[in-house]
Amino acid sequence: MFGLIPKEEKFFILFQEMTKLLIEGATLLKELTDNFDKIESYQKKIKDVEHEGDKKTHEIIQKLNKTFITPIDREDIYDLAAALDDILDLIDASAQRMVLYKIQTITSECKSFAFIILKCCQALDKAIKKMDKKHEEVNESFVEINELENEADRVLRESLGKLFSDEKDPIRLIKWKEIYETLEKVTDKCEDAANIIETVVVKHA
Repeated sequence: MFGLIPKEEKFFILFQEMTKLLIEGATLLKELTDNFDKIESYQKKIKDVEHEGDKKTHEIIQKLNKTFITPIDREDIYDLAAALDDILDLIDASAQRMVLYKIQTITSECKSFAFIILKCCQALDKAIKKMDKKHEEVNESFVEINELENEADRVLRESLGKLFSDEKDPIRLIKWKEIYETLEKVTDKCEDAANIIETVVVKHA
């Protein structure tokens, strides 16, 4: 495992700091859906977290460029940093769309997405913290993220079905369709990040 490899521990610390930001952003997104009358305030807070995520991603890439021997493959470090950054970008994009489209009332489907996204980010955080463990020990997080992503797929299918069945205003339909699809993409990116982590764990098993 990693104990046999020359380490630059800073990468693992930076990844853990990044997943803490993911949880912070996802928590704010869930709170936004629970307190929709304060949507603009929460959207600004999410944007602040997204900016911190950009800084952390830049720090990881800078560290990568300056490190001769990395603890895991260079492309895996880059890909994981990019995937984690994409998750935070999409959380921010989801909140931005709700403000931009002047959404007045939250839907139960939107709340479901926010809950699933938070659980995905928490599971990713667990996986990052167990990157130096045996595959069986971290596999639980991968299974959980896969199940959550499947659940998000189901929510999207049902959301779009309900939308096209019940919504008579074509503009509102287009707005909510884009919001739902953006929220679902967050879980896709969480699964992408989990796949990268799993690849790293398998390589060093």
